[in-house]
Amino acid sequence: MLNLLRRRPAPVPLLHSAFRASLHTTENRPGYIVLVPEIGEEGPLGEGVLKPDGLPAFSDITIEMCLGAIGQQASAVEKSVKALEGAIHKGKPLDAAGIFSELDIVTAPLETTWGVAKALYLGNSTLIPTKSYMNIHERARNARASKFCNPTVFKSLQEGLPETSGSDEQRLRQKFLLEGKLNGLTLAKDRRDGLKELLIQLGRERASFKNKVNMAVHSFGHVIPDFNLVRDFPPALLEATARNSLQPLEGPWKITLHPQIVDGFLKYCPERLQRWNVWRANVLKASSQQDKALENSTHLEKIRGLRKRQANLLGYSNFAEMSMQTKMVGSVDNLKQIFTKLLKFAGPAQSVELEELQNFALDSGCDYKLDVYDVAYWRRKQLAAEHGLLEDKLREFFPLPRVLSGLFKLSEELFGIRIVEHPKAEVWHPAVKFYDVFDSDSANSSTPVGGFYVDCYSKEHKFGKNNGWMVGIRNRNKSADLQPLCALIFNFSEPVEGRPPLLGYDDLQMLFKTFGSGLQHLLTQAGYSDLAGLSNIEWDASQVSGHVMSNFLDDPTVLRGISGHYSTEEPLEAGLSQKIPLLKTQLAGYNLCQDLYLADLDLELHRSSAFWLEVVRKLWPVYQCMPLDKKDAHPCSLTDIFAGDWAAAQFSHLYSRLIAADISSSFAEERSGKNCAGVGRRYKQTFLSSGGSLPTAEVFRRFQGRDPSAEALLKSLNLFVPSQTTDSN
Repeated sequence: MLNLLRRRPAPVPLLHSAFRASLHTTENRPGYIVLVPEIGEEGPLGEGVLKPDGLPAFSDITIEMCLGAIGQQASAVEKSVKALEGAIHKGKPLDAAGIFSELDIVTAPLETTWGVAKALYLGNSTLIPTKSYMNIHERARNARASKFCNPTVFKSLQEGLPETSGSDEQRLRQKFLLEGKLNGLTLAKDRRDGLKELLIQLGRERASFKNKVNMAVHSFGHVIPDFNLVRDFPPALLEATARNSLQPLEGPWKITLHPQIVDGFLKYCPERLQRWNVWRANVLKASSQQDKALENSTHLEKIRGLRKRQANLLGYSNFAEMSMQTKMVGSVDNLKQIFTKLLKFAGPAQSVELEELQNFALDSGCDYKLDVYDVAYWRRKQLAAEHGLLEDKLREFFPLPRVLSGLFKLSEELFGIRIVEHPKAEVWHPAVKFYDVFDSDSANSSTPVGGFYVDCYSKEHKFGKNNGWMVGIRNRNKSADLQPLCALIFNFSEPVEGRPPLLGYDDLQMLFKTFGSGLQHLLTQAGYSDLAGLSNIEWDASQVSGHVMSNFLDDPTVLRGISGHYSTEEPLEAGLSQKIPLLKTQLAGYNLCQDLYLADLDLELHRSSAFWLEVVRKLWPVYQCMPLDKKDAHPCSLTDIFAGDWAAAQFSHLYSRLIAADISSSFAEERSGKNCAGVGRRYKQTFLSSGGSLPTAEVFRRFQGRDPSAEALLKSLNLFVPSQTTDSN
C-alpha cells in the first residue's frame, strides 16, 4: 500500500460536511470517459510526493509512485464531484466559497503529482518514460475535467450564486459555465451524445494528420558530404545533422524536415539549389504532390468539416466564432481590424525591405531574383556585412551563468523581489538548481512566496529553436495553503572543458520569455488554483508576461548588464549593443506579414467552406510579395492547427506580442532607475498578481488606463510611420 502522506499527518476533508456523507454512495456518474491504464485507484489518498517542507522529494520519486499517486488522487477528485452532485440532488444550499475551496483542496495533490511528472518527463524521459507520462497526463486531465463536465453542478451554477459571493467566486462560476457549454452541457442528451461521437471522430482525424506529417518528416533525408555547405552551421545545428553528434565537424550531414533543421539549413546553407531542394520538400510534405499514401488534404478537409459541425451543435456559426469565446480579442471582427491596421504598415515596409535585400544580394555577387527560400540566408549575410552582427562573436559575450545572474538581478530591481538559491532542496539531477522567491511587498517578506527549479541541460529534444519550457508544478492554492512551484527547463549544451554554454540572440529571447512566464506563475495573488498564475488566462494573452520580459532585450543597457565575455568578463561594447535590436527589426515588415498570413489563413480555414487551396490562393497575395509556388501545399503539414490545439487560435502568438509591446512601451518611457522600478511594481500588482481572476482586458486597463493599441508593436519593430494613423484603413 503506497504511503505518500508526507506533508500532513492525515488527509484533509474532501468536501463540505453538507454532502460529505454521500461521498461513497452517490450512483450518478459524470458525463465523461476515463481511461486508466496501469494506474491503481485503491489505497489511501496520496497528497503528492512531498517532503515535510512542501517541496517534492525528488530523491525518492519513482515511476510506480507517480502512477499510484495519480490514480488515488484522481479518484478522490472524481468522488468529490460525485459527492457535490449528490448534495445538490438532496437540495443542499450552494455555498460557493466553501465548495470551490474544498474542490481546490482535493485537486491540489493531483496537480502537484501531475506537475512533478511533467517536469521529470521534460528533464529526462528515462525518469518518466513517454508511455508512463501519457498515462499520468490523460488520467489527471480527465479527473480535473470532471469538475467542469458535470451536468448537475453546471445546472446549479447556471441558477446563480448567493449575493454574498465574492468576485473570485463569480469569476470561477463564469469559467465553469463556459467550460460546461463548450463541453455540450447545454445540449439535450441525444445532441450531447452526438457531440461526443463527433469529437471521437475528430480525434481520430487529428491523430491521422499528425502521424502522416511525422512520417513525411522522417521519410526525407538529404545527405550532404561537402563540409563547405555546412561550414557556417552553428554548433547545435551541426550536432543535430552530423552522422555522429559527438564529432559534428565530421560528415556526412543528414538534413531532415524537422522544422528547426529546415529553418537552420535555409539560413546557413550557401548553395541555392540545395536550399530550394529542402524548402520544396518541406512545403510539399504530407501532400499528394509527394507520397500519395501520406497525403493530408483529405484529413484536413474532414477536420474542418467536423469542427464546423462541432461549432454548429454548440450554437456558433463557425469554429472561429466559437474559438473567440476563450480569447481576449473578443470577436473575429475585432481581430480582422487589427490585421488591417498592422498590414497597413507591414505591407509597404515588406516591399521596401525585400528590394533592399535584393540590391544587397546583387552587390554581393548574386545573379538571381530572390525567392522565399533565399530570404533567411541573405538576411543573415546583410546583418553581418552592413552591421557587423556576427552570431558566433555575439555568443561569446553571453555565457549562460552570466546571463542568468543578470536576468535575476534585473527582475529583482524591477519587481521588488529577491531570488535566493536553496542549495539543500532535492532535485532530479545534480546540475538542477532550486531558488526561493521573496516579495518585498508581501505581508511577510522573509517567507518565500514561491520557488522554481532551473534545469539548463535537459537530456531531451537536444535540438530546437523553442527549447525552453515553464512547467507549472503547483499553482498557488490558498485553500490548501500551498505556494506556487514551477520548473524552467532548457536544453542548452552542457559545459565543455570548463567553458559554459554561450547563448545566441534567439536563446536570450527564449530564456527571458520562459522566465517571464515563470514570474507570472510565482507572483500571483489569486487565491483559487483555477484562477492563479496562468490559469484562466485567455489564450491570446497567455504569452504576454513572457514577451514583456523578452522585450527588455531591446534595451542596450539591459544587454550590457547581462553580458560578459566568457574569457575576459568584459561587457558587450556599447556600439554593438545598440545594433543588436536589428536582429529583431531587420525585415520586420516581411516577418510580420508572414505572421499575419498564417494567422488569417488559420482563421479563414475555420470560417470559410471553400477548399483549402482556394483559401490559400485568395490570402497569399494579400500578405506576400513573392509568388506562391504552384505546388505549395503547406497547410497539409500545419500540425499545430490541424492536429494540435491552436485551431482558429494561431493569431494568439501575435496578439500576445501586441499586448506585451504596449506594456513594454511604459517601461521604455521610464528607463531612469526609480521610475522604471515604479512601472515594474505597477506591472507586478496587475499582470503578475491578478492571474485569471480578472479578464485580461480589465487588467490591462488597470495598468495602462486605456485599451490596447497596435501602435506600440509597430514602433518596437520600427514600422510605424508618424504621417499615417493606425485608426484608419
